[in-house]
Amino acid sequence: MNNWTKRWDDRYKSEEFAYGEKPNNFLKEQIEKLNPTSILFPAEGEGRNAIFAAKLGWKVTAFDISEEGKNKALNLAESNHVSLDYQIGELETLDFQEEQFDAIALIYAHFPAAIKSKIHKQLDKLLRKNGIIIFEAFSKKHLEFVTKNEKVGGPKDIESLFSIEEIKADFPNYEIIELEEKEIELNEGLFHNGTGSVIRFVGRKKNLVS
Repeated sequence: MNNWTKRWDDRYKSEEFAYGEKPNNFLKEQIEKLNPTSILFPAEGEGRNAIFAAKLGWKVTAFDISEEGKNKALNLAESNHVSLDYQIGELETLDFQEEQFDAIALIYAHFPAAIKSKIHKQLDKLLRKNGIIIFEAFSKKHLEFVTKNEKVGGPKDIESLFSIEEIKADFPNYEIIELEEKEIELNEGLFHNGTGSVIRFVGRKKNLVS
């Protein structure tokens, strides 16, 4: 994972924000519908979405593998007069508790293909019953868009991209509030610019009796 970490440190170490300082539109739209409680932002990078949530009154926890991303996020949080619990490391090394969070926001959290489903299932355990997942990431159809326009960003291998079927398989015990594949126009910082194809998912964890 050293090369993976270096890739993200290199992306985040410049003064400019890779994906801008404003929150993702879908995240903003969905989180404003909820009462602020506790929320986890995996693969949060430079902190734009976590900071937006903190400004709404959420108790925000975030993690990433990039120290450069964390440094920029904490500086941005300070300038916005909010605080974050921002941890560094891979998920299995972090000291989170089962059912710790009321919401989890996965915004372009493209983990390596070999472990992405495993991570989703680990994250599911951290969410309380009736908790909400907000998810937006590139779909498998996005490959044709990034091939034509690298400025739109996103992985260039099909296995790292998502399908509706994968989301249903990774989060089987959820009431689906929204789940769709959609073409959108991205205008986020330096690396998300142009037409892309995304999966959007909002789900509520069912209160299953074991």
